Amino acid sequence: MTTVTLDIRDARLTAIIDPETQLEQLLTGFKFTEGPIWHPYEGHLRFSDIIGNSIFQWSAADGLKDIRPNSHLANGNTYDRQGRMLTCHHASSRVTRTERDGSVTVMAAHYQGKQLNSPNDIIVKRDGMIYFTDPRAGREPRFGIPREPELPFAGVYRLHPETLALTLLVDDFAKPNGLCFSLDEQQLYINDTQRLHIRVFDVTEDGLLRGGRLWAETSGEGVGVPDGMKFDRAGHLFCCGPGGVHVFSADAVCLGVIRMPEQATNFIWGDADLRSLYITATTSVYRLRVNVPGLPLF
Repeated sequence: MTTVTLDIRDARLTAIIDPETQLEQLLTGFKFTEGPIWHPYEGHLRFSDIIGNSIFQWSAADGLKDIRPNSHLANGNTYDRQGRMLTCHHASSRVTRTERDGSVTVMAAHYQGKQLNSPNDIIVKRDGMIYFTDPRAGREPRFGIPREPELPFAGVYRLHPETLALTLLVDDFAKPNGLCFSLDEQQLYINDTQRLHIRVFDVTEDGLLRGGRLWAETSGEGVGVPDGMKFDRAGHLFCCGPGGVHVFSADAVCLGVIRMPEQATNFIWGDADLRSLYITATTSVYRLRVNVPGLPLF
């Protein structure tokens, strides 16, 4: 373990993360880690290795297990309100749900008769509605299977968990990636990997989106782009970006960056108190203790 390196741009960052805390490389040896999720009751971490084509599960008690070999190049994961895992797949251009008996249900694969691009990141609203981004990264070399897209845009969708009705919410992103709701779920934040910024939309009563103004940009030195993005319990927005994980105040001020030794791709708060930040970063998974807890996924 080594002492964390913080790029402190505002002194408020030190109330969230102690500059003397340790950054631990918990696991390593993977090809490209992504999609970390923490199970709040069973106490384990799951994450994808996109290029390694697997989903892994780790806990302090049981160690590391490959629970989904041949994952169809799984990327983002989350849990629904019943604790079932939802997964985005680059190779099959699908969103799936893993049932309690281990079987897999295809939730979304096409929009208006055309195959989705490559679902990337996914979240669930408290009413059970599923929202996900669909850039073309999984149709390109390295992170996917090269093939021509069938859709002329990279969209953001809402998926009904029971009827499986798929609603296109917005289609003007270059490469939509990470997304998260505000604490009151009145706004949806979506970042654009290609444009290096974060936009915010108002969520209407029927779950659709309105607006889409520029909220913040991720700037700085180092490898990384806007990717995984989530709020902590106090309303600070964390977003992967150049150099590591960027931390923003509620009014879009970048308080600073958690500098990472590898390209940060995503993160989740875990452990019993939800104060351990598990960060996926290229070949590894890192763990960092923070002062402000995150939110459980269900």
